[in-house]
Amino acid sequence: MCGRFALYSPRSRLARGLGVPLTERELAARYNVAPGTWIIGVRRPAADEPAVMDAFWWGFKPHWAGESAPEPINATVEKVATSRYFKGAFAHHRCLIPADGWYEWRSQADGKQPYFFCRQDREPLWLAGIWAQRADGSPGCAILTEPARGFTQDIHPRMPLVLDDESLESWLDPDLTDRETIRHLVHHLSIDMLTHWAVSKRVGPPQNEGEGLVEPV
Repeated sequence: MCGRFALYSPRSRLARGLGVPLTERELAARYNVAPGTWIIGVRRPAADEPAVMDAFWWGFKPHWAGESAPEPINATVEKVATSRYFKGAFAHHRCLIPADGWYEWRSQADGKQPYFFCRQDREPLWLAGIWAQRADGSPGCAILTEPARGFTQDIHPRMPLVLDDESLESWLDPDLTDRETIRHLVHHLSIDMLTHWAVSKRVGPPQNEGEGLVEPV
């Protein structure tokens, strides 16, 4: 799964990487982004419009869902294109969630040890997401996950779907709606480009913040 991440790259760096318009307001660095909060994402409103950086509620609950419907933070790649709850968003409302890295926990004898995953070159990651309009009119999103690959399998059986740089435009393209076409054009980032290390257990409580959370222990 993907239930916690960090985003501390400035907005200018993210905007430059995707060619989205730059606003004057800078992003506050966040080292412990948790579900049920507002996060930054990128989407394309229409095929003839440029991508925009927007605020998303991290929790997916379409406006048409009933009051007791779930509000998942993740959607699996195995079911996102076929599940009634997700398939409309997968076809028409895909987005990218920027992150400098994500956290995952491994169970061991003395409790759960958190690890931080990021690119070896420390460039921002682009996590594949879907979004839907919520009952209040705001966008809510879920981050896609896939089976863990390579060394990540030693920590957790699943990981976020991190896209390679060549797949970003295709993922955002609202004209691409066919599942097989999307699978042909969109690829995950090579596991060889990722690294990880153990970090402080202080990252557990979501109210804890600060750059010390991503430092190796």
